[in-house]
Amino acid sequence: MTSTNTLTFSVTKKSPELLYPAESTPHEFKYLSDIDDQTFLRTYVRGINFYKKNPSMEGKDPVKIIRKAISKALVFYYPLAGRLRERTCRKLVVECTGQGVVFVEADADATLQHLGVDALYPPFPNSNDLVLDVPNNLGILDDIPLMFIQVTRMKCGGFIFSNCFNHTMGDGIGISQFLSAVGELARGASAPSIRPVWDRHLLTAMEPPRVSFAHREYDVATGTSSGTYAPLDQMVQRSFYFSPAQISALRHSLPPHLQRCSKFDIVAGCVWRCQTIALSPKPDEEIRFSCVTDNRNQINPPLPIGYYGNVIAFPVAVTTAGELSKNPLHYAVELVTKAKREAANSDYLKSVAGLMVRRDRPNLTAVNTYIVSNITHVGSNQMDVGWGTAAYAAVFKGVYWQPGNIQVAWYLGFKDGFVVPVCLPLESMKVFEKHVQVMTTTAPTAFSL
Repeated sequence: MTSTNTLTFSVTKKSPELLYPAESTPHEFKYLSDIDDQTFLRTYVRGINFYKKNPSMEGKDPVKIIRKAISKALVFYYPLAGRLRERTCRKLVVECTGQGVVFVEADADATLQHLGVDALYPPFPNSNDLVLDVPNNLGILDDIPLMFIQVTRMKCGGFIFSNCFNHTMGDGIGISQFLSAVGELARGASAPSIRPVWDRHLLTAMEPPRVSFAHREYDVATGTSSGTYAPLDQMVQRSFYFSPAQISALRHSLPPHLQRCSKFDIVAGCVWRCQTIALSPKPDEEIRFSCVTDNRNQINPPLPIGYYGNVIAFPVAVTTAGELSKNPLHYAVELVTKAKREAANSDYLKSVAGLMVRRDRPNLTAVNTYIVSNITHVGSNQMDVGWGTAAYAAVFKGVYWQPGNIQVAWYLGFKDGFVVPVCLPLESMKVFEKHVQVMTTTAPTAFSL
């Protein structure tokens, strides 16, 4: 099942404004952890939520309610209203200045029904009008706000909430915690039910720094891909829905020892293999798969409830394009499960922190790397400002390329399956679709939308 969105509509925006904490907050410096300030996380991530009309909120303005609630939430999460500074050895620190976050109100001349919100996948129509963007050339330091928020009213009485946040300040679960607090305060609470905890020292490298894993995700690149990639403006993005029946069909092709692996592992292995075939690198080229793992349950002793920093790892599987392409699906799935298993260790993040300090915060290896994040359990749809939880929530750009041939994709849950956004050159996309169809031919339903 594939999906593209071509509907267009107009969005009228007001001038951006800064939202400050509703009360005075401390002016202090707070260091990020050695997991937070990794090079790869020094970027902005965009999320988007769609809210349907709620008759009980008739006559109430979501813009005013959310604007006020954010200011209240920033009293508790006041570092988000600050600005990043860089110290010696590229160490990031937040100066809690209370300068605020950017907020824009907007109106669209369309309804959520026109967008098809019940079956909406990235890429979204009018995407650039629905989310505030941060120009890449601005970087993340000095006077750049840490969060950009837009609320767009729809003609139907629903609205779209989008946020663009600095990833060094928290992962998906951490930012969802902040947004849930916004919802609680919007509904009349005097304080969030979960109080935010900074405590970033808990994921700071030991003294002396200790590295106890190989961490091939941070290998020093020895070459560049010889594959041919189209310029970014010539890439096409489509979303593919893997239904429960299709995932079951893929599972049946696996050997007994992999029958109990997760749906995510199966879909990720399938997509990785098919994308590699579609891009057709040289057989001896090194190919990498990395999955974003939430390590909260592995930390020992456990992190305090309310910790909203990054607690994610990027374990990697490495093979060659020839091996991945010629072997059956189980080869790819086995590599995916092995990579995840390595990161499921209480010492893994501590080892990453040590590596960051020892090697001056290296970036993830970019050459021929496919990074996947399963956001089905992040809780980004849980913010309720009175209209109920979001009818649909996702990372705004479901997939994107970075220089060096690194591709990042977010897998979305939908009807007990997965929606997988894919970004490829047009001809490669045709090859990708063909191979996915072949691999799911035993499914009782057709792979089409």
